[in-house]
Amino acid sequence: MNYILLYYSMKKNVIIGLLGSTKDARGKGKKRWDRWRPSISLFQHEIVFDRFELIYQEQFRGLMEKIIQDVHEISPHTEINLNQIIFNDPWNLEEVYTALHDFARNYPFDLENENYFLHISTGTHVAQICMFILAEARYFPVKLIQTGIERKEDIDPKGTLRIIDLDLSKFDKIASRFQNSHLRGENVLKSGIQTRNAQFNKMISQIEHVSIQSKSPILLIGPTGAGKTQLARRIYDLKEKRRQVQGLFVEVNCATLRGDMAMSMLFGHKKGSFTGANSDRDGLLKSANGGVLFLDEIGELGLDEQTMLLRALEDKRFLPVGADNEVTSDFQLIAGTNKDLFKLVTHGKFRDDLLARINLWTYKLPGLKDRKEDIEPNLDYELEKYAIDHSLIVRFNKEARELYLKFSESDKATWNGNFRDLSASVTRMSTLSNLGRINSDVVKEEIDRLSRNWSSGIPNHSFEFIKKIPFIDINSIDLFDRPQLNEVIRVCLNSKSLAEAGRKLFSVSREKKAIKNDSDRLKKYLSKFGLTWSDLS
Repeated sequence: MNYILLYYSMKKNVIIGLLGSTKDARGKGKKRWDRWRPSISLFQHEIVFDRFELIYQEQFRGLMEKIIQDVHEISPHTEINLNQIIFNDPWNLEEVYTALHDFARNYPFDLENENYFLHISTGTHVAQICMFILAEARYFPVKLIQTGIERKEDIDPKGTLRIIDLDLSKFDKIASRFQNSHLRGENVLKSGIQTRNAQFNKMISQIEHVSIQSKSPILLIGPTGAGKTQLARRIYDLKEKRRQVQGLFVEVNCATLRGDMAMSMLFGHKKGSFTGANSDRDGLLKSANGGVLFLDEIGELGLDEQTMLLRALEDKRFLPVGADNEVTSDFQLIAGTNKDLFKLVTHGKFRDDLLARINLWTYKLPGLKDRKEDIEPNLDYELEKYAIDHSLIVRFNKEARELYLKFSESDKATWNGNFRDLSASVTRMSTLSNLGRINSDVVKEEIDRLSRNWSSGIPNHSFEFIKKIPFIDINSIDLFDRPQLNEVIRVCLNSKSLAEAGRKLFSVSREKKAIKNDSDRLKKYLSKFGLTWSDLS
């Protein structure tokens, strides 16, 4: 047997096994030597074990003593250590796993000087499954040994012995299957787009691994249009293909949630809990039970909602609005944001304990201008998507394609809206194409349109007063609103009080009002952008 040569080395061979209360008890008197007994058969093969770590339960002490005696008769040089474990029901998975897990955690493995093997042919099926799981997770740093008999009528008490190596990477066919499965997972996350950006591909590879291995929250950071929502959906699709979720993919943009509506939308409510609550409502967290909840722009959540969300993440329980009894929901959270949550924490806009809870797996999605090499494959993806949506195949002619790519990959293309800009651009060119062919004239017109869109109005860098507020992402504000907000912030920064700023800003219209409510008007305006006077003062 080739495997025997591997273990005749300077290291000692140690076998760990569970006393089999049924199989190890076969045969009476001298006839027991005519029966296959798994723990005894270990020592009837050529492989030499220097130590036997025998795991047993107290109620089988008599059987244990007979097994020790017989092992010493076959292999007198083998040292036997006894390890008592306790579980009341050998078919109770939790009890058996806990007992074996505790043994593995406390055992002093010496990998430099000893080879370890775990015998998985004794005990209940539950015990065998637990041992396999613990070995696969490396709580037992072992190779597995399986003993048995080929047929029930076999009379050879020696039986068979097989060594199972759990390092599956050593097996070419299995490793190839794992690699193919991994690549298929990455392909799902990238929507089948053969992206070329090395940093992005490396990030996707890790997300694929984390998505399969973990149910912990995932935080996606990136500018508007970078693809956070699409990636969250693909993570769900990947987990669904692996049968790791049974529930729904539920998404909401937190920027749309305000006041009582936010609590009701997220956590549900009871009938009559507030004006307009005409019936019970489950809420999004409950709807996501067993699935994935995607909270886009999580930085827009109010502090009260953040508190309840933290409780729901930690305890999987929350209290709907107006309810007396808590509701349970077990979901995986994926959060998206284009803001710096750490800066929001310093300004009291975001709970530090919630950030700590969702910051375990954080990935920053680059904008399209930082992934210029991925524009071409995404361009092809958008063309295919257009063909599916409109039942019309559209292609560039050679000159038009080269012209569009040259512009889109140049510094002139700022891609302010990221992939949304690209998708809209392809839709326009495809719609204007003649008989499904995009020519140079169409591309030139589109380049002019994009250039005008990106350069229209005042450039972002001139909004100096908005930029003084660190937790505001100017790209999340409509171009229409930016000049006005910039001027409001300028006045506020140069005023001693909310009232003084209000008088300056509404100096004309206030004269036409009987009741001067400058402070209230300014307060409501600032709240539209998540700002308070204290943020500016």
